[in-house]
Amino acid sequence: MTLKRELSIAIPASLVSDIPHLREKTAKIGIVGRAAAIFGVDKIIVFPDATKRNQHQEINIIATILSYMETPQYLRKRLFKIRPELRYAGVLPPLRTPHHPIPNRMKDLVEGEYREGAVVSHSKQGSLIDIGVERHALMANKKLPINTRVTVKIRKTEKSLEAEIASRNETKDYWGYKITPSNLTFGKLLTKYQFDLVIATSKHGKPYHETSKTLAENWKSSKKILIAFGAPTQGLYEIVKQENLNLDNIADFVVNTIPSQKTETVRTEEALFITLGIFNMMVAKG
Repeated sequence: MTLKRELSIAIPASLVSDIPHLREKTAKIGIVGRAAAIFGVDKIIVFPDATKRNQHQEINIIATILSYMETPQYLRKRLFKIRPELRYAGVLPPLRTPHHPIPNRMKDLVEGEYREGAVVSHSKQGSLIDIGVERHALMANKKLPINTRVTVKIRKTEKSLEAEIASRNETKDYWGYKITPSNLTFGKLLTKYQFDLVIATSKHGKPYHETSKTLAENWKSSKKILIAFGAPTQGLYEIVKQENLNLDNIADFVVNTIPSQKTETVRTEEALFITLGIFNMMVAKG
């Protein structure tokens, strides 16, 4: 039996602190969302990395844009009202994941398929769910709060459209990422979430090829995995030093996935693609 893993990434609130305009911030956050979706990330944690200032606004911008991006297009207007953080949402690339289906007609639905939906109203029979087609699906005998987002399984498409509540874990496909905006510093975050395997990325870490075998063995036996990334102006060693911590003591592995980098710095979104790509290859090799 294959071990069901939950892959999380931790990104700092300062991810876009060096970019003044919201349009460019949005585009950069969009790259993060694409990387997470391409490599099947289950959870994105956004944590404060500058302990001497309040980063609530930065965390909110990143979390809001990533949440909007992960939401299927047909639900966005319903679940997200007009918000200043989403002013430039039009520059975000589409995810094209299985839970963002292109077919938008009832005739294209297949009994047994899964869809994301939102509760739009109630009837005597139950809740009516918007699942992105011309007719709302009935979820019998359940009255959920209006605008609640739900995962549903299509039960009936002939004559009437009916669905039942489902778990994301039921789907065999990748079903998007969840966003966790955190007010906890990185060290406290690790204490709270109790990951089985914590991988920190740093140009001061061990080159990936030197630790790949041991890392792969630990990956196979871990259920909850976290890969953490630094900020544009400071790496994870500097970030945790603000808490009087040593990264080597709180992470299971500190890995340099770009040991031959020719630039002074590697941007967080660049490190995401490179690092997740490397680990994807590691997992594929078994």
